[in-house]
Amino acid sequence: MLSNSKLASHSVRIAALLIVAISTDPSVLAQTDPLPSWNNTRAKQAILSFVKQTTDSSSPNFVRPEDRIATFDQDGTLWTEHPLYAQAMFALDRIAELAPQHPEWKVKDPFKSVLSGDKEALSKFTEADWLQIVAATHTGMSTEAFQSLVSNWLASAKAPRFNRPYTELIYQPMLEVMQCLRANGFRTYIVTGGGQEFVRVYSERVYGIPPEQVVGSSIVTKFDDSSGTPVLMREPKVFLIDDGPGKPVGINLIIGKRPIAAFGNSGGDAQMLEWTQAGKGSRLMMLVFHDDANREYAYGPAKGLPDTHVGTFSDALMAEAAKNDWVVISMKSDWKRVFPFEQGQQ
Repeated sequence: MLSNSKLASHSVRIAALLIVAISTDPSVLAQTDPLPSWNNTRAKQAILSFVKQTTDSSSPNFVRPEDRIATFDQDGTLWTEHPLYAQAMFALDRIAELAPQHPEWKVKDPFKSVLSGDKEALSKFTEADWLQIVAATHTGMSTEAFQSLVSNWLASAKAPRFNRPYTELIYQPMLEVMQCLRANGFRTYIVTGGGQEFVRVYSERVYGIPPEQVVGSSIVTKFDDSSGTPVLMREPKVFLIDDGPGKPVGINLIIGKRPIAAFGNSGGDAQMLEWTQAGKGSRLMMLVFHDDANREYAYGPAKGLPDTHVGTFSDALMAEAAKNDWVVISMKSDWKRVFPFEQGQQ
């Protein structure tokens, strides 16, 4: 007969073995919530249902691992884009830094407006204005030199309102979606209207997405070995605007396959979702709608929210989503928390 001390020790060992058995039992692991920062709404269920039916080999909608491709817009879909895109803030800071070398900028727009801090003028900048700014701040250097500038800027720059580094203002619920997809054999890609080389600096560290899986707007680069060391020089010429109809073009150019899942947040992502949905089999198309002014921002102009001209989500896009059965993610209703640094829940 076991003594009381031996019996207690024996019970502890049994309990430990049971814990190990439970933790390694696939049926128990399957019950773990892969999306803990999501409320149990239609959006969450759509994601879980899609993953289940595309990865279950007995499902009629089973998709081979090599074809499990999911694309994500970045600004406004994976991290905050207000009051201005992070890359635009980088460009404006570069203008101020380079201004002493360009006295003509004091009387020449769009540089004049940037240097004077004319926010009203900045809000009305056209694509041509921004292309001038990008040409002045992003080119005339090697890709390595540019990425070093971006890395140094990100290390010190902080986003307004939150006073945190931009790379901390990423959406925890979307991180969980990407992790869930990758755990189920998906390859996740960023497909952004932002600069490809800009995003590649931090994509792996922040999102777990390697640089070769970033598709973005790009400028012409030229091989140059005149110094004896080969470099790729960035020229002031546009190669691809990876926005709107440019997104399917960029996807085909870099990925070479049609995604089966696509996530965006604005009219600039509509064609990517349309391209994804046009394929055969099970598809998932989702749009993040910013309707939470307390925890982040609220803008539209869909549903009567302000139109800030940054990440515009129009009434027409809302109607297209309803017509095509795209799932609209309400930041306010569907997410328990927004950022990883938040401890509390809604």
